[in-house]
Amino acid sequence: MGSKLLRGTFILTLGTLISKVLGILYVIPFYAIIGGDKPALLYNFGYVPYQLFLSVATAGIPLAVAKYIAKYNAMEEYAIGRRLFRTGVYLMIASGILCFIAMYALAPILASMQQLEGGYSLEDGIQVIRAVSFALLIIPVMSLLRGFFQGYNSMGPPAISQVIEQVVRIIFLLGSTFVVMYVLDGNVVTAISLATFSAFVGALASLLLLLWYYFKRKPGLDRLLLETRGELHVSIGTLYKQIILSAIPFIIVGSSNALYQLVDQFTLGRVLSYIGVAADKVNSYVAIINFDVQKLILIPGTLAIAFSMALVPLVTAAYVRGERGQVKRQLNDVFQILLFLTIPACFGIALLARPLFTVFFTASETGVDLLQFYAPIAILFSLFSVAAAVLQGIDEQRFTVLGLLLGLLAKTVLQMPLIMLFEAKGAILATGIGYAVSCIFMLYIIKKYVRFSFSLIFRRTVLFFFLTAAMAGAVLLAYFGLATFISPDHKLSALLLVIICGGIGAIVYGYLSLKLHLSDKLFGPRGTALRKRLGIR
Repeated sequence: MGSKLLRGTFILTLGTLISKVLGILYVIPFYAIIGGDKPALLYNFGYVPYQLFLSVATAGIPLAVAKYIAKYNAMEEYAIGRRLFRTGVYLMIASGILCFIAMYALAPILASMQQLEGGYSLEDGIQVIRAVSFALLIIPVMSLLRGFFQGYNSMGPPAISQVIEQVVRIIFLLGSTFVVMYVLDGNVVTAISLATFSAFVGALASLLLLLWYYFKRKPGLDRLLLETRGELHVSIGTLYKQIILSAIPFIIVGSSNALYQLVDQFTLGRVLSYIGVAADKVNSYVAIINFDVQKLILIPGTLAIAFSMALVPLVTAAYVRGERGQVKRQLNDVFQILLFLTIPACFGIALLARPLFTVFFTASETGVDLLQFYAPIAILFSLFSVAAAVLQGIDEQRFTVLGLLLGLLAKTVLQMPLIMLFEAKGAILATGIGYAVSCIFMLYIIKKYVRFSFSLIFRRTVLFFFLTAAMAGAVLLAYFGLATFISPDHKLSALLLVIICGGIGAIVYGYLSLKLHLSDKLFGPRGTALRKRLGIR
């Protein structure tokens, strides 16, 4: 794999992974403070519409800016990239303000459109939605700065800012909810409102850090302006047109998970009630699918997010320079490494669903059952993100829109009949089918326009599944052996099970991969050096 892509992906993966893990770990003390999973329904109630407004506010512009900065830098037209960034800042400020006003004003309508479970009132929902809307004032500009650094293939600032954003958000969230519940003896709604407002606080901390990085590196970036060719003249109108046309697919991809969740938010509870499922069971299903399980299954997707962010500028630059062979090599590497890592990770989550769910939430047969069923579908989430990034990098982004629409159509059409057949698992199955439809379509487009053969990737994927099966055997043997005297239904013992069994699975999968010299093929000299250092022939 190209060193730039590997290094950039590693940095972004590390930053995103730490951010995601923190975003899951905080749930443990958060549940304890607010009193269980029912208040989590109210928390999620505000976040689903917020994610959609955030997609509109940023409008895919940060990644579009990264793409075009990389494009013009590849042409040594550095001044155009800088002008693109400056105009993007004004656009993001205006977009953030307008979307904040819209979400705040439309909160009563947004609240009435959703089904609020758990005994909360419409006014409670409005308050939570308005509290989270303040983050829209900050995040668009912050995201643009991340895109600016990615366009220069500088992945450190975006990665570190993600971690800082999450750390500050969690500290404020836990601190404010604790003070409201136990110091001021306040109510859950106020606590949840402050919890959602923490998105604004975290984003502000991230923005300040990125500004510090920008002004620190500005002298070096200014020196590049002296090297600009100046042969290409692009008007502001043309720049905006390029950004907007390129941004639409980024909006679609960025909001895909929120759109799928929104379908569940609007239909899952209603259909379950319609077929006669008890109210308390309906609440449990909705909370687990839209909040608990989502957090766990998106951990493997962290790699796909990092790949996507690192891939778009590099593929764009290679494509602009006409290096089709380099583009194919990048795609071959990225798809293989993505599947090499996400397949065992997703099945590992399914295998250890019981102790994992206990560690992060509370012991629940329903939660374990749904997590086991949902986890393998995360492979499709990852594949969707990377396929969409590839299409954006080769300027065929219009197909990402069509791909997602086909998937959402499949999800919407199949949602009700599958829920009626399989209850809550039907909604998960509809999501999986929807993402599968999108992935098949987009991979076909990549094959057609890049003239890329997936035959090697297909053969390697079969091998990855065989290695995962061997890993699964080792994990299950260890799990059932240890579970006879270590309970998976208590947090500390469940954590011990996850660490031991997960570690055994990683060792078995890693050893077999090194023994078969897969590390050499996927990671090049670095993989070979690691294998030899470990004494594996």
